[in-house]
Amino acid sequence: RSDSSLIQTIGRAARNVRGRAILYADRITGSMERAMAETDRRRTKQVQFNEEHGITPKTIQKRVADIMEGAYDESHPRGRRVARVAEADAGYAEVTPENLGKAIAELEKQMFNHAELLEFEEAARIRDRISKLKAQVLKT
Repeated sequence: RSDSSLIQTIGRAARNVRGRAILYADRITGSMERAMAETDRRRTKQVQFNEEHGITPKTIQKRVADIMEGAYDESHPRGRRVARVAEADAGYAEVTPENLGKAIAELEKQMFNHAELLEFEEAARIRDRISKLKAQVLKT
């Protein structure tokens, strides 16, 4: 892994007060060395800031209901999530071969956004649409 991806992973663990990142390897790679040096630098800077401002770190405690608040539109039938981006299925049927790549990229972005929001059924529907568009690319 690259040092930037290791820094992200280690940073994710650091969000918890007692969080630790354990790196397993036969030897310490350059990326690991740089990531550990950078996280040590950041940790030192953060500890210094916290001491100067009298801050005691603590892990945020949130219930799932708090996280999901606002994810559903109560006015919508059956409380389903209202899509943030309007998607027109018919619009993709008439996409020119030159623009298919852009359409696929846009759908992939939407698919990943839905997956991030844990809306896996919608992400799967978009994935199926992407498959159809890719098949359309192969036909042209």
